[in-house]
Amino acid sequence: MDFILILKYLVLGLIQGLTEPIPISSSGHLQIIQHFFNIKTTSLTFEILVNTASLLAVLIIYRQDIYRLIANGLGYFKTKSPENTRDFKFILFLIVGTIPAGVIGVLFGDDIEALISDRIITVGITLIITGIALWLIRNLRGRKNDGDLNLKDAIIVGLAQAVALIPGISRSGATIVAAMGRGMKPETALRFSFLLYIPVSFGVMLLGIKDMINDPKLGELAVPYTVAFLASLIASYYALRWFMGIMARGNLKVFAIYCFVVGGGVALFSLL
Repeated sequence: MDFILILKYLVLGLIQGLTEPIPISSSGHLQIIQHFFNIKTTSLTFEILVNTASLLAVLIIYRQDIYRLIANGLGYFKTKSPENTRDFKFILFLIVGTIPAGVIGVLFGDDIEALISDRIITVGITLIITGIALWLIRNLRGRKNDGDLNLKDAIIVGLAQAVALIPGISRSGATIVAAMGRGMKPETALRFSFLLYIPVSFGVMLLGIKDMINDPKLGELAVPYTVAFLASLIASYYALRWFMGIMARGNLKVFAIYCFVVGGGVALFSLL
């Protein structure tokens, strides 16, 4: 097995895992690395595996919240207690928030990708946009808890997630900015953002299973794919844990500055 090939997939898996949970755009960083360092993979199987690894990390971290939502959501049909009612509504809001990205992704996902896939300057510009959005909400400290959310909150955050289909627009960044802009507490915004990530990511995984099974290089690249998956899983887990601490301390301006620097650098070098 080619060591350089395994190293390439290790690097790409680590980049996906490190950048997926934090608001700096994993898709944008993968494009940057592939463009400037000539580390490329056009495999849909790779994308499915590393995204599934990030999904698994989110499921592990939020497993208690997921269990509680399922138990109380089902319990709502038996006993409409305040806790069951709150979690049942929260589930409904997650469903509503998933719809925009799901519909736009299915209908226009390929068109969006084709439109900007060969223009790295677009990633630089969208990273700067992400930075501006993060900067604007850096000092917000809302008051809304899980039980205070409403339908408008879910729709706005869902639309923000749909906008993040554009590489360079961070999914976590867009949804957290929208959630905090709607007055959610940082911990509520973070939880809603990543629970909203689960159905979308799960849908992408299901839609891509057929392509992955039919991948002619699946056997040949089994080891690099496994390395990328494990790298993405481990990196996603620790990156999200770290980001949860950052959110608790309110240091989002660090990510805004990072997006300004990287986005500006990418835009500049793409013009040279």
